[in-house]
Amino acid sequence: MPNSQQADKIRAGNGFIAALDQSGGSTPKALGLYGIDQSAFSNDAEMFDLMHQMRSRIMMSPAFTGEKVVGAILFEQTMDRTVDGMPTASYLWERKGVVPFLKIDQGLQDAPNDVKLMAPMPDLDATLEKAVGKGIFGTKERSVIDAANKAGIETVVAQQFKVGAQVLSHGLVPILEPEVTISIADKAEAEDMLRDAIMAHLDGVPDGEQIMLKLSLPDVPNHYKAVIGHPKVMKVVALSGGYSREIANAMLAQNTGMIASFSRALSEGLSAKQDDAAFDAKLGASISSIHAASVAG
Repeated sequence: MPNSQQADKIRAGNGFIAALDQSGGSTPKALGLYGIDQSAFSNDAEMFDLMHQMRSRIMMSPAFTGEKVVGAILFEQTMDRTVDGMPTASYLWERKGVVPFLKIDQGLQDAPNDVKLMAPMPDLDATLEKAVGKGIFGTKERSVIDAANKAGIETVVAQQFKVGAQVLSHGLVPILEPEVTISIADKAEAEDMLRDAIMAHLDGVPDGEQIMLKLSLPDVPNHYKAVIGHPKVMKVVALSGGYSREIANAMLAQNTGMIASFSRALSEGLSAKQDDAAFDAKLGASISSIHAASVAG
């Protein structure tokens, strides 16, 4: 069963979930925005070492605490490493009061009907067992919707709920992330179809269990109100999806009961070249603005 203290913290939603889960494909870009050029590393091992240094600096900052950051999503390598001499998930919860989640998807695969499904995860049960042993509370899994295509959206949602059931069977809380691409012309129509598909699948979640959802900020404020209020839903969080932090915060503040789970929008403006005082001040300002938008509703 999920840790009840951690579940209460997520349900209360007095803050946001930090997405610190960039994988191999997105890490070079994240490091570049942080001021570390690709010339600074010559292989994946060196790249991931640098990324862990960045993530550790964020987590160890005095600005990063459970007062405003209720959870953090980790890349598997980050879960397997240590921060300040402690296993990462233990450090987050015991030192910072931040609930640890694990990104479990292994990337995307093209599929018919304008969507990208999750690639196969043959070792998922073993990964989930390891996560339980390391004190992880929940997981996150991403797929992508590129058009208002009802058949494609149903395929994405069905896969999300199927994997979510596997996660629940290990006593973990899944965050389902069927992301709607923010640049598509028919985004509002896709969000109508997505909401309806999610609502249709929620009744299949076993009694006594709850899931979470991570959704693109909707064009229509409070579009996901029925999902947020469903008894099988612990919390709905928002991804920034390419919006700037300023725009994402403004949109989020219009959605009652939805909190942020931002990645790039959280680290926007941070640099490896900043001294600790400047770094902590910049991170603190980012955290405060995202927190304010998350609790505004």
